[in-house]
Order: sequence, then C-alpha cells, then structure tokens
Amino acid sequence: MELLSRTTLGLLSLSAAFAGTASAVESFRKPTVAFTANNGTLLASRSSPAQIHVDAGDWPGVLRAAYDLAVDFGRVTGLNGTLTTTGQATANSSVIFNVTGIKNDWSVGSNKTGFAARSGAGTIIVGTIGNSSLIDAMIATGQLDVSSIEGQWETYLSTFVENAENGTGPAIVIAGSDRRGSIYGIYDLSEQIGVSPWHWFADVPVKSRDSIYALQTTKTSKTPSVKYRGFFINDEAPALTGWANKIYPQSPYGAPFGAVFYSHVFELILRSKGNYLWPAMWNGMFNVDDPRNQPLADEYGVVMGTSHTEPMVRATQEWSKIAKGTEQGWSWETNNKTLYSFFKEGAERAAPYENVVTVGMRGYHDTAASADVRTNVLEAVVNAQQEILTDVYGNASQVPQMWCLYKEVQDYFEAGMKVPDWVTLLWTEDNWQNIRRLPVGDEKNRSGGAGVYYHFDYVGDSRNYKWLDTIQLQKTYEQMKLAKDREADRIWIVNVGDIKPSEIALSHWFDIAYDMDSYDETSVPEWTHDWAMRNFGQEHAEAIAEIVDEYGTLANMRKFEWIEPSSFSILNYEEADTTLARWQRIAERAQAISDMLPAASYPGFYQTVLHRVLAGANFVDLQIAGARNIVYAQMGRNSANRWMQHVIDAMNKDHNLTQIYHTLLNGKWDHMMDQTHIGYQGYWQQPMRQSSPDLRYVQVLERSLAGDMGIAVEGSNATIPGDDMWHGNGASSLNLPSITPFTPKRWIEIASRGTRSFSWNISADPFIKLSQKAGTIGPNDDDVRIYVDVDWTKVADGFGKKSMLNFSSSTDFGTQGGNPQVIIQVNKTSIPSSFSTGFVESAGQLAIEAEHYTRTSSPSNLSYMVLPKYGRTLSAVKLNTGLAEGLTSTTAPVLEYDFVTFTPTTAAKGLNLTLILSPSLNINPKKPLAYIAQIDDKPEVRRQYVIDRPQPDFPVNWGTAVANNAWHNTTNHGAVASGKHTLKLWLVESNVILQKIVMDLGGVAYSHNGPPESYRVGTGRNSTMAKRNL
Repeated sequence: MELLSRTTLGLLSLSAAFAGTASAVESFRKPTVAFTANNGTLLASRSSPAQIHVDAGDWPGVLRAAYDLAVDFGRVTGLNGTLTTTGQATANSSVIFNVTGIKNDWSVGSNKTGFAARSGAGTIIVGTIGNSSLIDAMIATGQLDVSSIEGQWETYLSTFVENAENGTGPAIVIAGSDRRGSIYGIYDLSEQIGVSPWHWFADVPVKSRDSIYALQTTKTSKTPSVKYRGFFINDEAPALTGWANKIYPQSPYGAPFGAVFYSHVFELILRSKGNYLWPAMWNGMFNVDDPRNQPLADEYGVVMGTSHTEPMVRATQEWSKIAKGTEQGWSWETNNKTLYSFFKEGAERAAPYENVVTVGMRGYHDTAASADVRTNVLEAVVNAQQEILTDVYGNASQVPQMWCLYKEVQDYFEAGMKVPDWVTLLWTEDNWQNIRRLPVGDEKNRSGGAGVYYHFDYVGDSRNYKWLDTIQLQKTYEQMKLAKDREADRIWIVNVGDIKPSEIALSHWFDIAYDMDSYDETSVPEWTHDWAMRNFGQEHAEAIAEIVDEYGTLANMRKFEWIEPSSFSILNYEEADTTLARWQRIAERAQAISDMLPAASYPGFYQTVLHRVLAGANFVDLQIAGARNIVYAQMGRNSANRWMQHVIDAMNKDHNLTQIYHTLLNGKWDHMMDQTHIGYQGYWQQPMRQSSPDLRYVQVLERSLAGDMGIAVEGSNATIPGDDMWHGNGASSLNLPSITPFTPKRWIEIASRGTRSFSWNISADPFIKLSQKAGTIGPNDDDVRIYVDVDWTKVADGFGKKSMLNFSSSTDFGTQGGNPQVIIQVNKTSIPSSFSTGFVESAGQLAIEAEHYTRTSSPSNLSYMVLPKYGRTLSAVKLNTGLAEGLTSTTAPVLEYDFVTFTPTTAAKGLNLTLILSPSLNINPKKPLAYIAQIDDKPEVRRQYVIDRPQPDFPVNWGTAVANNAWHNTTNHGAVASGKHTLKLWLVESNVILQKIVMDLGGVAYSHNGPPESYRVGTGRNSTMAKRNL
C-alpha cells in the first residue's frame, strides 16, 4: 500500500474543495449571488438599491445584521440597501441604538415603507422561524420549506423565490432556525458580495461592483461542527490596551473596554460565524466597566463566558475592586460565606442573558490553588455553585456550564474530583498548541460533553509569545480534528491575545469550528488560497497563499521570542543562510505584491500579510547578524563590527515597520504593535524595553597577532593562522567536513583581521574545484566565501584520501601565525548497483523527510497520511485516524525507508536514530505516545518519548520541546555494517506525528532543524540534493 504523494494529495484536496460546493452536504461557501447577469436576477446596482425586509419583532441581533447588510451593499455598489421593518418591535434593542447610533426605526439610506420595490431593485427577506411574521407566512403558504433546519442549532436556509408574498416579486429568502442562524445567513450574504468579517478590525478592502445578481439556488447550512466557538481576549497589554486607551474613554476603574469597543468585537465574532467570547480580564471587568456590555452582547446574539480562573460570571478584578476582597480571602475553606455571596451576585446579574458559566475555583488571579487544597474542598465549591444556579435559574442542569481543566486543575480531575455530568469538561493544551488530554472511555458519555481551550498567544513558561502570529494553520487543524474525532466539540475557545495580529489564524479557527467537514488534513493550502482570493482578489491569490503558508512554516519553526543568535547554526549546513534566504524571499514577494495592489488594499494587506512577513524576516536577520557578530569577533574578523551595525540597523528597521503600522489610516491602529519582542534573555517574561542581543566590538586600528588574513571553515569556530579556544598550540591547519559525491559542497571563508589589504591565493590538487582561487581583501571589505567541490571524473573509484588546500598571503602572518592549511577528506563512495530506491549516507549521516518513505503496508484498514506543509521543514506523517490507540508492530501499518551506508558503526558506538516529531502530548494518559523502530532484522526498539510528570508539571523535557517545536527522540541500534539497509517505523498512537528522520554514524553536527535531506535514489521522485558529476 503506497501513500499518495504530497502533490497528488494537494490536487485531490483542491478538487474536493471545489467539488464540495455542489455536493448534497453543501459547503458553507456555496454562492447564492454573482456579479454578472447570466442566469441571475438583479439584486442591487449603483442606481438600484437592494430592498431588505425584516420583521420588527425579530431578534435585535437579526435586525442589526440586516442593517449591516444594507450598509454592506453600499460598501460594494456605492448605494446602501434599504431596510424595511414590518410590524412592531417586541424585543429591546435600546443598547444597540445607544451604543452604535443606529436609528430606532433601523432606517438605512433612502428607506421606503411597505413592500413597494423601487424599479429594478431586488428583494431580500430575512427572519427567524417562529419569530418573523414574514418567514412564518411563507412557511404557512408553502412558499418556504424549512423542514431541513427547523429546530436545529444555528442553521439557516437561503433560497430564491420567484413570487414572494406581499407582491415583492423575486426574492432571496434567508430563514434562520434561531437568531444566530438568521444572523449567519445574513452575514454569509455580506461576505459573498465582498465584505470581509475583518472589514473593520483589519481594514480588508471591499471591491467595488456595478451590479449584484441573485442566483436561482438554495443553500442549506448544517448545524455547526462545534456548539460554542469563540475567543478569549487576554494578555491584552501593552498592545490592545495601549490602542484602546487612546481611542475609548476609561471606566472609573481604569479599563477602556466598553460597549463601543465590544460592538466591533461582537460583529467580528458573528460575521465569522462564531458565537462565544471570554472578555478582556487583565484589568477589565466586563459587567462593571460599562453596564451596557452584557446587554449589548445579548442583543447582538453573542454568548458570554469568563475565563478558566473567573468562576460564576465574575471578573477576577471584581474580587479586589468591587468586593474589596484580598488574595488571602480567595479561599473557600476560610471564606466560603463571602465567596458564596460573591458567586451568587454574579449568577443573578447574568441570569437574563445567554452565558456559559465557568465553575470550579483556581488560585487568585490565574494562579494555582495552594498545594494543600484537597479535591473534596473543590467539589464543595462546585456543589455550592450548583446550588446557586438552581436557586437563580430554577434548574442547574439546564444552565450551560464548563469546568476548565487548565494546568493544575487537570490534576484534580485525574485524582478523582467529580463535577455534575451536565458540566462541560474543557480540556486544554499546554499553551503551545499541543492538546494535553481528551475524553476517554465513559468521559465521552457525559451530557455536558467536552471542549478545548487553545492558545494563539501566551504569557508564562517557558517564554511569552505575544508579538506576531506564529500559528501554523496545519497544526491547528490537526489538533482540533483530533479533538473533534474524540468528541471534544461542545466548546472551542482560543486565547487570541490582542485579537490583532491573529487575523488569519482566527479566520481559520472559526471556519473549521463552524464546518470541519469542509476541510481535511491536506486542505490548508486551498483554504489560504480561498482566504487570499476573498480578501485581495484572484490575480495575486496564489502568490499570497504561498507566502502565508511559507510564513506559517517559518514562524512555526521556532517562535520569535525563542529565537536567539545561537538558534540557527551559522557554521553547519548553511542553516542560518538558508533559513534567512527563505524569509527574505517571502519578504520580497510580499513587498512586490503590495506594490501592485490597489492603494485601497494596502492597509489591510500590511496588517494581515506584509507587516508580519517584513518584521519576521527582519527579526531573524537581526538574530543571525548577532550570531555572526559574536562568532566573527571571537575570530578577530573586522567584519564583526559591520555585523554589529547590521544588528543596530535591524533594530531601527523593526521600529520603522512598527511606525508604519501605527500610522496607517491616520493612526487608527496606533500602539497595536507596542509589544516588546527583542531582548528575551534567560527569562520568560517580556523585556521591558527593546534591547539587542549581546554584541562585541573588534579593535580595527590594530592588527591580529597572526597577520591580516583569517581563514575559517564550515563546521568550526576556529580560525587560522594562529590559535584560539577551539584549536590550540599555534596550529595553522583546520579540517573541513569530508566530501563525497553525495554531500553538499563545502565552504571556506577568508576575512580581514588586520589593518592592511592583502592578496590571497589557494593551491590545491587538480581534482579540487574552488569557486574562487585568488583575490584581494581590504580592511573594510566583506568576507569571501569559497565553495569547495570535487571533479569526480578525475578521481578513481574507491578513492579515499586527505587533500590539502594551501593558502598564501601578500602580507605576513605576524609573530604568532604560520602558513595556513585546510585539510579535506575526499571519499569517492559509490552506491551498490542493486540499490535502486532509497537514501544514501552523506559523510556519516542520513536525513530523511518523513513523507519520503520507500514503501508502506498495513495488516488492516489503518494507513498513514501526509500532512503537507506541516511542521518545521517539509511535512509530516501520521495515522489516518484520530482514534487509533495501543497499536503494536503487528497491528500498526509500517513505514519503510531503504538506505545505504558507507561508514560502519561498532557495537560500542552504534547507529543513533533520531526521530523529529511534533511536540504532541499524551491525550490518553493510559496510552502514552510511542513508536517502534527496527533496522533490518535487528530487535525492535519500542520508545515512549513523552514521559508525563505529576501536574502541574509538564512532561520531561517539555520546555525544550516547545522551544524547538519538536520532540527529538534517539534510539541506538548498535553495530550496523556498511551496505544496504531498511529502517522500519510503526507509529502506535494517533497523536504521534513524524516530521523527519536523522541517522548519525558519527557525522551529525549541531543545527536547529537537523541536516538537510540526504541524496535520494530512484522512484522518479526528485531528490532534495542532486548528486554531482557522476
């Protein structure tokens, strides 16, 4: 059984995505309007407004969405739609009117009363089943069949009706099963005509259209994949708070997050087909800072909640600022009477509105409860909370509730703590996108179900990440699909920090939470293409999607806050060079696209794409420059000072990119990029001020003791002539890594270490090829990199000798230098003629991307799937189901990798096999993550690589794993002779995700991502590295 190639998978995914729009189970992006006449009916134009009809007695949020739709038509055609209300209002919309300034008759544009349509205008009728006389009348007369949605949660039907009631003629009718179903149907039409959910929060441009036509089609939405879908505004200083302080008045308690701010948040959530919010809580009190906040949320139709550390709809700050409580008083054992009243007040205040109530109790202000807290005490807390909810609501079991098993709270659950069956268990990840636990066994039968609390932003160990979006969409889908497969789908809530700049990650989050069936593990590239097309047009969609996907890979490789000068090697595998080159390529492409886009698109493109790419590339450049400064200063190179200046210039560029962001649209988003991010050094918390990495200055007015010329080689910190801490005793020779037909070219650098210009020359064996043999370097000139290769046609088969490269200089080598020499081992290895498919050793090492298996087979219907553009390098491989557990080498499918080696290993040394795996966690504590490895017929080695520790501690070596964004797990396979071999791997849990394989026969050097992939033979597939001159 062969896996499909990445290309084939991608094409299948793309085909399926487009085909899905016509399937019986309709994609939620199925179009109901078009911009050319064809078979459509005119809905709106520059001279004829769309006529929108809604019952005044419908839900306020439906009326508000209909109002937005009317305005959205104006954004597209230049002429607002007209909104006509029928009947009398039966629900209170007063807070919407008060906060937004909308007139209490909902009038928009040139409003007309009654149903008389203006000539040429199309009609849209919207409403909620059972709450709209317009919709109910059409159902009663048989014009509208709503049997497919009636009684369902948050569904809608959009259909074309030839002769609607009351003489309106042809019309689009949008009927919702409930208020949010109607709202989603309305906002779906808004997005189709070209108004993004992010039109305000990211200034996504709206394309002007002459006309809009209604298609004669029907679209039926499904019940959303996840019931409650939302985000948590958290860690909101300095950026969001600084921005809001400038724009909005502060409450008496100092927070700027009032109803005007939240009106934009609510609209964003609903336009994105979400429904749930945890409000800002660092210094905010949602229900206190602005008494309009909660009723406004309810009028809009947004379900409110509070975070994992804020029980019973009370903000953390309310305990100290309103109840005048103390940290010591936040104890159920010693202060339960006061806390009972505090909790009850929160429930009573929330009772008129739609909330998911947080139950349980953590320590004060997002801290763990004291170590001596017993589960029976916490059960008493929950029991008291149920008593309160029954008293306030009548029946606690009918009140949506969740218990968030965050950090130490999970330990209480694992220790046997019980909560009522109707309470949703909100499982969490490790704050770094790795889900810690999911329902097992009878846990799946709870009436309250389960959910997931996820993070796109975090403050805490092992280090904050708050600056730019570093979320890889493929990882989000993979982890949340796992949650969905294991029935954790009642609540999905994501910590989104300041909201911005997580626009793309949050859009993707809402899309998969709303309709996961429209996507699969291979469809993220298609999603990004669709996102780019909808927001910035077809012409550049493919290029923008490629930039977004590549950005996701690069930013996911290592979060910015964890990138330091030593992160990417400047000495081995040209890792820093190639990583920076990838960043610079997408920066150049993004800038080029920005230059071609219409001026109106620039603010939105800068916020969602260009800034993060330019700033990310500059940040990586800054850190790599810092590495060069330190290492080159240790080598005595004059260029170290230029790299020091490069770091300073990059810091200034970082500031300038921030200022561009802050001055967009006359300062609309001033302060939104205030988050410090340069200067993390050995401490988890954000730096208080931007500061460069450690830098060194070289005295260029004086000459090195070993003369003007310095020579360095790949893989070494040492320099010749002279000695240093990496090579002593005045040695004037260095060794390059060995070279074979299957290794990359090697490199040498010549640099100035003095005050005079010098001419240099290299003499070498005839079969040695040098990219440059001679030249002149002055004190202020750049270093010269010379590539070393071999003309293998001039080397006999089986050749294996050292070759000497001798260097001369026109200036002397000072008082402590000698004639410099570089030595390289040249080995003309050859592949056995019988080896037709697989990988070839490269100077004591092999590296294989997981998807480049030789073959695979399975004893069952289980198989492996490739996750394209997933992880740190190319892709990843995992089992094709999220439910597989406890497999063995006889029940799991096998991945086989054929390879050939030239360097034998001894029993004492052994071949070290390192698997680079995604930093997933043990979602089932009784089925820890493991794999089985075998080389040839040697014994199988089973390895559990995630070793849990008692909560609240994370697994052994977790901090290193999340910093590297990978587990590195090594097994030793003893003596392996040179020749042909086969590696077999069995992934025995569904959450084991393999990215890369590295085999060390004594030649692996330090790098972040491991060696580049080795030369690959056969199968007609392109090799990562081309064999040279054979």
